[in-house]
Amino acid sequence: MVASLANEAATHRVQTWLGRQEPDTLLISDWVLTELASALSIKVRTGELSAADRARLVEVFTRLRTESLTVLPISRNHFVTAARFVEQFSLGLRAADALHVALAAEYGATLCTLDRRLAEAATTLAVNAELV
Repeated sequence: MVASLANEAATHRVQTWLGRQEPDTLLISDWVLTELASALSIKVRTGELSAADRARLVEVFTRLRTESLTVLPISRNHFVTAARFVEQFSLGLRAADALHVALAAEYGATLCTLDRRLAEAATTLAVNAELV
């Protein structure tokens, strides 16, 4: 989501990919709200974004979320599943990524990511993944 909003190397590719998707097929979880807020705050702290630009991007994301995204709820079971995934240390999953994989597994969704390692780990765990 960050790459779709902020000016990054993959922004054009992600925006093009998003533009090809049917809005009712795009799923995120509430966890994305936390990760997006963190990533944009880091960009402000490092000088990549101004506070005003951050606020504008949050508004754009809020509109996108309302108009085009389905937000999936997170339960305790998702965190338990994510913990089981990170225990498989050979996958190299971080906690946040494991939570995304756990949600995709639970909802039968395809995990779409720019992260090759994450896509490979999801596939190893029998979760559909698409490298964007």
